[in-house]
Amino acid sequence: MNIDEVVTFLKTRGLDFGLKVLGAFAIWIVGRWLIGVVTSVLRRALAARSIDATITTYVLNTLSVVLNIVLVMAILGRVGVETTSFAALLAGAGLAVGTAWGGLLSNFAAGAFMVVLRPFKVGDFVTVGGVTGTVHEIGLFVTSLDTPDNVRTFVGNNKIFSGDIQNFTANPFRRVELRAQISGAADHLAAIARLKGAIKARVKNIKTDVGPDVEIETFTEFGPVLCVRPYCHNDHYWQVYFDTNKVIREELADFPAAARPLAVRNVT
Repeated sequence: MNIDEVVTFLKTRGLDFGLKVLGAFAIWIVGRWLIGVVTSVLRRALAARSIDATITTYVLNTLSVVLNIVLVMAILGRVGVETTSFAALLAGAGLAVGTAWGGLLSNFAAGAFMVVLRPFKVGDFVTVGGVTGTVHEIGLFVTSLDTPDNVRTFVGNNKIFSGDIQNFTANPFRRVELRAQISGAADHLAAIARLKGAIKARVKNIKTDVGPDVEIETFTEFGPVLCVRPYCHNDHYWQVYFDTNKVIREELADFPAAARPLAVRNVT
């Protein structure tokens, strides 16, 4: 195309083309604003009905993707692109991409199944796909978690759904697993009674109606190994874990074993 053809085009069709571009730009601005309004209204409506945050996030993400596709189609139609042909092209491209990226579609399907079956929800503390953390969001293709060291981690939904899922928040309480080594010459019954009483009296946020369990678990060359198992809500797990370890150390450090002090070794 030479200069004369460009000049001719601008004289004959430049105004019409410019109006189409401005119209497309206006449709984009207004469309994005309307999408924001629709999603905000839907978010408030779902929140008013106490819909679970997991379902809310998934529905809003899906709706946003669909509305943005509709908006792009409207803009293409405004500038004169044949949307029927484009839709057929988009469908063909989607099929090709779907065939090549089957994993992406499997992640989408797994995300839909997780929202329906609900093995966990936003805010639960879980182990999924080899990652342990608090569920931040269940997206269309990936689930994001905040690990205990405060790292945002993204795991593919298919990897989660096809593997084992541990939900530590599902039950009202969980058991803390600890061990304490005592001397072979020690009175194990007295040590067990002393630990149970001290844990109940000094460790906060434990369930006193269940446990704590203190029993002989196994033996080493030093003597019996006690399993020490208090129960607590998941929110207090690490507080109970560390406080119980302190109680084990403080209560058994000077515990009598025959005519000599007790050697204590925490083997957790």
